[in-house]
Amino acid sequence: MDMRRLVGRNVKRFRLDRGLTQEQFAVRSGFSQQYLSDLERGQRNPTVVTLYELAQALDTTPVDLIIPDEEAESR
Repeated sequence: MDMRRLVGRNVKRFRLDRGLTQEQFAVRSGFSQQYLSDLERGQRNPTVVTLYELAQALDTTPVDLIIPDEEAESR
């Protein structure tokens, strides 16, 4: 399981569930839109602190961002 891709999918899912664009999420989280785009595509390896800050911006927990999704479980 590629954790970068998993976190990216989960971040994107929560962002969309909250009705946020990447631009809105960038403002809310304090991260650049480019960083968030790279993260959602699995091209970034976020730190524990970053996961915490992203979770705060999405009104969720860091654990929710690392829980395997259906795609990860099917592999």
